[in-house]
Amino acid sequence: LLTLASPAQAQLVAGRDYIALDPAQATDDPAKIEVTEFFSYGCPHCNDLHPLLTKWAAKLPADVVFKRSPVSFGRPQWANLSKLYYALEVTGDLAKLDGAVFHALHEEGLNLSTDKNIAEWVTGKGVEAKKFSDAFSSFSVDSKAKRADQLAQSAKIEGVPSLLVNGRYLVVGQKSHAEMLALVDKVIEKARSERNLKKK
Repeated sequence: LLTLASPAQAQLVAGRDYIALDPAQATDDPAKIEVTEFFSYGCPHCNDLHPLLTKWAAKLPADVVFKRSPVSFGRPQWANLSKLYYALEVTGDLAKLDGAVFHALHEEGLNLSTDKNIAEWVTGKGVEAKKFSDAFSSFSVDSKAKRADQLAQSAKIEGVPSLLVNGRYLVVGQKSHAEMLALVDKVIEKARSERNLKKK
């Protein structure tokens, strides 16, 4: 049975479990270990991961910060979904409607590819129409969506969901979502031990 060690217990192997980015991407707070999820509401695998990831993120230790970065890969429909994410963040409705966007797209089969459809759906969920419209069409939301795509490109993201630890380690090689999160935990430990060594 010892040979069947889970990924969380097994030794991490570069190239198999993670890819080290060179150069590493900048993070917002050097005092924290930053985990970034690259995702799209339009991605069925991101939809499957979302409930597990939400529970996992809620239990992270104090020295770890979790961020999300929507990716479009140049697809206009996904670009609009990236703007939807940031617009909901601006209006303060992201926590309430985040899971509902996934549900609308993947369970209800709704078409949220156009500005009009997105606005109708969001206002149908109780968000004030003008407030959302102003946010969705704002320069700041557009800039954030474009910057998220640039970040994905710099981080060499080729598919979603992808998880990047501390701007340096891109988790790869997982066979399931649970395995992916187990590997992320292990890579967080690696980043923490490297940071502690630097302090000495």
